[in-house]
Amino acid sequence: MSHGHHHIIPFQTLTKVFIGLVALTILTVITARLDFGPLNFLHVPIAIGIAVIKTMMVVLYFMGLKYDNRVNGLTFGIGTIFVLVFIVITLFDTAFRGDLGNVDTETIMDRQREEQLLQQREPDPDALRVAPGAAAAPDTAAATDS
Repeated sequence: MSHGHHHIIPFQTLTKVFIGLVALTILTVITARLDFGPLNFLHVPIAIGIAVIKTMMVVLYFMGLKYDNRVNGLTFGIGTIFVLVFIVITLFDTAFRGDLGNVDTETIMDRQREEQLLQQREPDPDALRVAPGAAAAPDTAAATDS
């Protein structure tokens, strides 16, 4: 194809693409309401898959990338791959965090304040005893002197 050539997509093709988009939208709503039981984690991959198909239909036909220069298609494809990589990395990051369920009523500042208060308090003399008889040792020494 020569540069600057505009391809006119037949109305029938655009109608079929539109009907396909409406059907995929209905499919998205239906799958969102379904209960997959133990496979409920499939909601996100199914929704993303349907969204990718709908996006490709819009890009190829409504935006005319199917009939455009191949370099534009390559640019779009590489950009899409980068977006997918970033989405997958984000999904793995949020799926495998171990501390998301660790919800505490105390904030970090509350914990730091408690630690400071514990460090400022006078130590308890009973807590400083090394051995159980350490507190009684001065008394026994005084008793032996007399």
